[in-house]
Amino acid sequence: MIAKWQDAAKIYADKRMPVMLAFGFSSGFPLLLVGSTLTLWLQESQISYALIGLFSLARMPYGFKWLWSPLIDRIRLPLFEHLGRRRGWALFIQLLMLAGILALATVNPVENTAWMAFLALIVAGCSASQDIVLDAYRIDSFETEEQGAGAAVFVLGYRMGMLFSGAFALWLTTWLSWREVYIVMALGALVGIVTVLLAKEPNKKYIEREAQEPLPLKPRLRRFLQEAVCEPFKDFRKHHRWGLILLFILLYRLSDEYKAPMAFVFYKDMGFNNAQIAYVSKIYGMLATIVGGLLGGVYIRRGGLPKALMLFGILQGVTNLVYICQAYAGNNVYALSLTICMDNLAAGMGTTALVAYMASLCNAAYSATQYALLSSLMSLPRDIFASTSGVLADHVSWPMFFLIASLMVLPGLILLAYMLKKKVLSPVAEKK
Repeated sequence: MIAKWQDAAKIYADKRMPVMLAFGFSSGFPLLLVGSTLTLWLQESQISYALIGLFSLARMPYGFKWLWSPLIDRIRLPLFEHLGRRRGWALFIQLLMLAGILALATVNPVENTAWMAFLALIVAGCSASQDIVLDAYRIDSFETEEQGAGAAVFVLGYRMGMLFSGAFALWLTTWLSWREVYIVMALGALVGIVTVLLAKEPNKKYIEREAQEPLPLKPRLRRFLQEAVCEPFKDFRKHHRWGLILLFILLYRLSDEYKAPMAFVFYKDMGFNNAQIAYVSKIYGMLATIVGGLLGGVYIRRGGLPKALMLFGILQGVTNLVYICQAYAGNNVYALSLTICMDNLAAGMGTTALVAYMASLCNAAYSATQYALLSSLMSLPRDIFASTSGVLADHVSWPMFFLIASLMVLPGLILLAYMLKKKVLSPVAEKK
C-alpha cells in the first residue's frame, strides 16, 4: 500500500514541476492585490463595509475571461512570435500587469476611490488574461492522468504567490506605507517574466491554418470565429449533460468564495492586528493550504476524482463552521490558528480537485478557451455574488454570517451526488 502511494507521488519529481511552481506563483500573487490585501488598505482608510464588498466587482474579469480567451488561444502576437503562442502572450500580459500594479500604488483610496476601483479592474483583467495563458500552458504540458499532480504543484505556487501578496505585504506595512508596499508587490511580476524567458513552449500540436492559408480579411475573420469561438464550445457540448457540469463548477466553491471578501475584515473586528493576521492567516494558513493541495493531488491520483470531489467538498463545508467558534472566541490567536489551518487545509484539497477536474474536461486543441470558460464559472461566485457579502455582514452577526456562508456548500454537494449517481461526472473519455 505504501509503495503504491510512493509511486503515485513520484510525479512531483518531474522536471516540468519547477515551471509549474513559478507559473503558479505568477498566477496567484495578483489576486490578493485586488482582493483581501486591498480590502485592508480600504478598511484602514475608513471605507465602508458595503463599499469594500462592492470592490469584489473589480474582479469581474476573472468571471468573464472566456469572452477574450479565443483570441489568446489562437492568435500569435506579432512582436512576441519567437516565444511561441503561449509564452508570447504570457510575457506581454505580465508586462502590462507590472505597469498596472505600479499605477495602483499611486492612488489615494479616500480621494480617488473610483479611480482605484478602475485600476483594480485593469490589474484584475491582466491577471485573468494571464490565467488563460498559464492554465493552457499547464494543461498542454501534461497528459490526462498527470493533470492532478500538475494542478497540485501549480496551486502550490499559486498559494506561495498569495503568501507574497498577503502575509509579506501585511508584514511590510509595519515599516512602509501602503503605496510603497504595492510598489514592492509589483516586483512579483518578475517571477513570471523570468520563467517565460527560460521555459519551453509545450509540445502540443496547435491548429495553425491561419498562417498556412492566406485569405482575404472577411473569410479569415469568418474562419477565426468558427474555429476559435464556435468549435471550442461545440466540442465542450459533447460532454454528457454538459449543462450540469457547468452548474457544478459554479456551485462547488460557493461557500468558501462568499466569505472570502469579509475574512480580513472579520479578523480586524476580532481585534487582531496586521502582524497577527500576516503570521497566522497568511503563513500558517498558507502552509495548511499547500499541504492540503499536495495531499489532494496524491489522493486524486490514488483514489480518483469523483471520491476526492465529494470528500473535499464535505470538508469545505464543515471547516467553514469553525469560523462561528472563532467569532465567540474573539481575540484568541490560538483559536485563530486552528480555524484558519482547518479551513485552508480543506480549501487546498477542494481547489486541487476542482482544478484537476476542469483540466480533464478540456480538449487539447482548445485548452485555453475551454479552461477559461470553466475557471470563469469557478470565479463568478467570488467576483460577483460575493460582492453582497459586505451588505450581509452589515446586517447580521458574524456567527450568522458564517452559518449562512457554510450552508452555501449544500447545493454543490447535492448536485455532485446526483451527477455521481447518473454518471455525469466522467471526464472527456465519456462523451455522447
